[in-house]
Amino acid sequence: MIGRLIRTLGLAGLLGAALLLSSCDKYRQRSDWPEPSPAIWEVTSPSGQQGWIFGTVHALPRHFVWGTPLLDRTFANAGVLVVEVADLDTVDSQGIYNRLAHTPGQPPLTARVDPAEREDLRQLMQAAGVDDDDFADLETWAAALTLSGTVRLGDPLHGVDRALIAEADDLEGLETAQGQLAMFDHLSPAAQADLLEGVARSYAADQEEAMLLAWLTGDEDTLAANVNAAMHASPELERVLLDERNARWAERIAGLIDAGRKPFVGVGAGHVVGDDGLIALLSTRGFETRRIQ
Repeated sequence: MIGRLIRTLGLAGLLGAALLLSSCDKYRQRSDWPEPSPAIWEVTSPSGQQGWIFGTVHALPRHFVWGTPLLDRTFANAGVLVVEVADLDTVDSQGIYNRLAHTPGQPPLTARVDPAEREDLRQLMQAAGVDDDDFADLETWAAALTLSGTVRLGDPLHGVDRALIAEADDLEGLETAQGQLAMFDHLSPAAQADLLEGVARSYAADQEEAMLLAWLTGDEDTLAANVNAAMHASPELERVLLDERNARWAERIAGLIDAGRKPFVGVGAGHVVGDDGLIALLSTRGFETRRIQ
């Protein structure tokens, strides 16, 4: 059953699950959502070169409205589009995943987390329609991402990143699909268990609608306080999945801006906001950052 879930979700769904920001098809039925105004920042180098940063959501319901005229104009005036992974549709993601995710003889999934976390994990597994037997040879990080993607009913095919990529003439990725999956595979067993527990707690908290609303309205304080909560609970997860990546990305983005490439950067919202997010890191490098939406 897990193999079928992986094929259905695709790599984008798995990688997007890491930020624990997701959505559900029920949202498209609502008529009382506010006008969209997701946050966009203009970034200017000390030499006057410019770029833009836009925090994204990796999976959305079909027909969910998030675009704005200012976003369209900014994107049209930019140069290269920069996303987390540019090769999702060309790389053998299934093959990479199979090579990394499977190790025979794994303990029952519920035994891999702290006893205090098991009830939340059982509820998550029940919602996903799986049990311990389905994870007999799946490593813990892969189980965490699979479960998160399974209960997230928004479709990665309708994520913001893919919509931007479809309109881009010039495209660069900050990472590769293989590199992202290897990053999870190299986590320590303790950090993998932390990731799984965080996914289960996130599902139990049922904050999807609140987080989606915060993103749609550009409420960066709410996003900063909540979207990476699971990472903040684990020093290794925070270092590997957020801090080190943000530092690498900030250096790459700064270089593109300095080179006059006018990058429009669309990466997961959890990487943009907060004290160690891309906006803060670029500010410390002497770049002027101004929120324009």
